[in-house]
Amino acid sequence: MQENAVPFLERPPALDGSLAGDVGFDPVGFSNYFDLRWLREAELKHGRVCMLGVTGLLVQEFVTLPQFSNGKTPVDDFFVVPSAGLWQVFFTIGAVEFFSNGFKLTPGDMFSEGRDAGDLGFDPLGCGKNPDALARRRLVEVKNGRLAMIGFSGMVHHYFITGKGPIELIVSR
Repeated sequence: MQENAVPFLERPPALDGSLAGDVGFDPVGFSNYFDLRWLREAELKHGRVCMLGVTGLLVQEFVTLPQFSNGKTPVDDFFVVPSAGLWQVFFTIGAVEFFSNGFKLTPGDMFSEGRDAGDLGFDPLGCGKNPDALARRRLVEVKNGRLAMIGFSGMVHHYFITGKGPIELIVSR
């Protein structure tokens, strides 16, 4: 069976279209060697972080907290943070990872209790009650996450190349 994404490639057997946003695109063949749920968990996690990152890159061009001053670029801001603060962020993120996954972080045990990839049991608005709406939301999250990963990478590289933020770059033309 051929892929929908790249017509001349064969669709990997693990990509059967059952996951939201699955169009059979896996040119490297990761799905042949890793648990698909673990790969989807990573995709969702990176997408969520990049959605927040894009928002942060855009907001920081307009908002500065009173006790801080922005550098020329966000990359400059990263190197202004004291190392103790970076370690604090690193360990906090690690603790969140451990607790949100119930101390199960490997592909072999992360889904042993039957949870879906990306489902950490946090649904205060009850969005998962309607299965049709949940399927649509999952597709939207995957697509927006993929777009955010590309957008974040593009914005960061524009900072490296031009030294200007995305809004500043658009306005300066």
